[in-house]
Amino acid sequence: MTRQVVLDTETTGLEVSLGHRIIEIGGVEMIDRKLTGRHFHKYVNPERDIDDGAFEVHGISREFLADKPRFAEISHEFVEFVRDAELVIHNAPFDVAFLDAELGRLGESLRIADLCRITDSLALARHKHPGQKNTLDALCRRYGVDNSARHLHGALLDAEILADVYLALTGGQTTLFAASQTGTETGGSEPGLRVQGPGERPPLRVIRATESETQAHRAFLDKLEERAEGGSVWRRVSSEDPALQST
Repeated sequence: MTRQVVLDTETTGLEVSLGHRIIEIGGVEMIDRKLTGRHFHKYVNPERDIDDGAFEVHGISREFLADKPRFAEISHEFVEFVRDAELVIHNAPFDVAFLDAELGRLGESLRIADLCRITDSLALARHKHPGQKNTLDALCRRYGVDNSARHLHGALLDAEILADVYLALTGGQTTLFAASQTGTETGGSEPGLRVQGPGERPPLRVIRATESETQAHRAFLDKLEERAEGGSVWRRVSSEDPALQST
């Protein structure tokens, strides 16, 4: 069994070295590349001001966070949710640095890498699509993932979107979010996620070649037999596979 948590955070600013803090954590759980419906979502009181630039990105104000728990109050619940999972994070060094800093403020010698294996989906995307834009929005466009609800950054919404992108990026999406129904939740009051079962998906449509298309294909293979050194690879393979012998 492979357990993954797709995670995102929002912060008061960009530089952890300047004392900026986490203000929102969102994560969704996958087991064997299937979304389970469990998620973790908390807003966090950072006990400091929020940079104007950061506010423009996520729209979360200090006033909104005034009555929210401090990181120390949610740290145990967070650690238990991510423990022993593979964390999938877009631009992982950024989020991991902030999480490690928050744990460090509690006097913990524990680091995120001690709890989890970390996968940076941005590094995966750059390897697969070198020289292209690999922001989350760009990957949504590339893989046809719906991000129309993403007017501002939000940790849980971005984690949900990243899960879809990650599945497409690493070999295909095997489950879909269905926000209209509620699954098992951990923390927060956001709607849960439900796994869409195979019986709920329409059957795949099989489109077979017409007789004229089949004849054209055979004529093309005849030309390959004449001109290619070693003949037609397709004919050689199809002779070994009964399912392909119609050509």
